Amino acid sequence: MKIDFHIHAKLSKKTDFSMEHFNTILDEALTHGLDAIILTEHFNTHRFDEVYGTLDRHFPCNGHYYERNGFRIFTGMEVDVAEGGHILISGPKDELLNVRHSLEGHTSPDRFIALKTLFDLCEPAGLMVIGGHPFRASNHLYHVTPELLRRFDALDLNGKDLHELGIQENIAKVLTLGEQHDVPVVAGSDAHQMFQVGCVWNELPGNYETVAEIREAIHAGACTRHIAPSLHLQVRAANAVKKLLKKKVEVVESLHEQV
Repeated sequence: MKIDFHIHAKLSKKTDFSMEHFNTILDEALTHGLDAIILTEHFNTHRFDEVYGTLDRHFPCNGHYYERNGFRIFTGMEVDVAEGGHILISGPKDELLNVRHSLEGHTSPDRFIALKTLFDLCEPAGLMVIGGHPFRASNHLYHVTPELLRRFDALDLNGKDLHELGIQENIAKVLTLGEQHDVPVVAGSDAHQMFQVGCVWNELPGNYETVAEIREAIHAGACTRHIAPSLHLQVRAANAVKKLLKKKVEVVESLHEQV
């Protein structure tokens, strides 16, 4: 199975969910030979419920993943914590949405949940917990206590950070942090639109039905990370297009307000 562990459905938190936009991401994933993604939309994105509600109307779901013509979309989300980091959680849809309900009072920066409390919510629910982009300046995780770092199922070797921080430098930092705390490292594109999809991916030997099975394979050392030779070009293109699309959205919203 070829899979991306960190991918978004929306261009940004402020935009509405568009099935047309998400389908371009899924089509691009297929073009790059991926078999699956873990959908990690921001938990405090505008109308979070609309994302999974819309997917429910378009694709069949077995409680663990949506299926689109054989392509698997495992359920997850990205959560901000009080320590400043971003946490990728995934697993059974009902358990995931229960945790999201518990976070309803923690969606603003002054109310973000503590990392320990998030672990305490996720672990009994059987959710996989990955530390997102641990060395990103604005949302790093390397500073949290060793006790908390050791609770992660994996750390995120992030496509955007590989571009902005440097491939070799970021690999060295993330792998070293993982080795120090006995936490494996997996790759995630952090794509918000099609151009960044496929800049990194993971290869696993099986065909997995649940995130729990994927987590077992990761812990068994069966996950191989890949970085596309075109990573820098893809992320640069994605950043440029994202700015243009966000500007277009802002113009359209301004026109709507004037009507």
